[in-house]
Amino acid sequence: MLFGVGTARSFCFKRIYTDSTLIVGYIFSRRSFSSMKEVGIESASSFPTSQSVGEAPVLRHVSVRSKCSSNVQSTPEIEKKYVHGVYDAIAPHFSSTRFAKWPKVSAFLSSLSPGSLILDAGCGNGKYLGLNPDCFFIGCDISAALINICTDRGHEVLVADAVNLPYRTGYGDAAISIAVLHHLSTENRRRKAVEELVRVVKKGGSVLITVWAREQEDRSLIEKWTPLNQRYVEEWIGPGSPRVRNPSSPRILESIPEAEENGAGERLKGLRAKSSKVKLAEDMQSISLDEGHSFPAGSEKGYAEQQEYFVPWHLPYHRAEVSGASAVALASGLAKKDDKKGSVVYNRYYHVFSEGELERLVSGLDNAILVDRFYDKSNWCIILEKTS
Repeated sequence: MLFGVGTARSFCFKRIYTDSTLIVGYIFSRRSFSSMKEVGIESASSFPTSQSVGEAPVLRHVSVRSKCSSNVQSTPEIEKKYVHGVYDAIAPHFSSTRFAKWPKVSAFLSSLSPGSLILDAGCGNGKYLGLNPDCFFIGCDISAALINICTDRGHEVLVADAVNLPYRTGYGDAAISIAVLHHLSTENRRRKAVEELVRVVKKGGSVLITVWAREQEDRSLIEKWTPLNQRYVEEWIGPGSPRVRNPSSPRILESIPEAEENGAGERLKGLRAKSSKVKLAEDMQSISLDEGHSFPAGSEKGYAEQQEYFVPWHLPYHRAEVSGASAVALASGLAKKDDKKGSVVYNRYYHVFSEGELERLVSGLDNAILVDRFYDKSNWCIILEKTS
């Protein structure tokens, strides 16, 4: 299939497809409209994207079929509710706060050779798209509302999942993933997202990844975050992760082997009697809920080892979005009112990375090497080079 790639000064067509992905939908810019044709069929999932009718983009559904293993490709409920749903609801307000470019990201993009094709996976409102005027940029994001904003700005974008990028292998010269991986709730999904970033660039291509650090420069910020404690665990009942059964279920923790269930169950019963967050943190000794999930270990450290958080987003009452998705979110309990601050409060899921965790996540790659790592503005960052 053909995909239009252009800048303000030039325009060209490039072929874009994947060996294992079926996309039915459209990619939009102000200069071109290109349909994406069927290439392969396996298991399927769907998500909303944008379609332009005249000048006004509207939402429609895109089907994606892939050979990805279902446990990695299937989006956990916690991400659907506390990542996808939240960003769709707050997109215009979120976008209005996202305009400053991080110097390290800008330096990386500016260092690329003229004519390079750069893929931005999790592009948000598109603030990095087009940053280097001598390069070509395409972007994708799971939020259809953010993609609509990118479309209005004339960017080449589509709706896509970070663990199943709809680009053929070796398509781009470089790829970036800025503040995305920390929204993925299992280690396998985070690793798969990294593998996808490496897959879509050419041999010798570069990949820049940044994630929120547990080691925040301003420790007072963490006090405003909600550690994922027992109260939230009990709400995550369904196909998502962590996988916790209803109290009436004979199995308490789906992911714990049968031999360990009784002990874990007794410990959880004891925890329900605790009301103090500090006491809760002391008692929850690394009870594994699902791959990539665990409670803080070590009573002497309390929440020092905590990595799973809800981070609030305050959407002011005067914002137009409050009358739409926010009304539904309030009715369903996914958001709450804060009359003192005059806002609707959403919780966004984050897995904050500890020092060295990002490097360990990519250490098993057999087709890329780590060429740089650094800490910047409370983020852990790495640059990879594809070797084969």
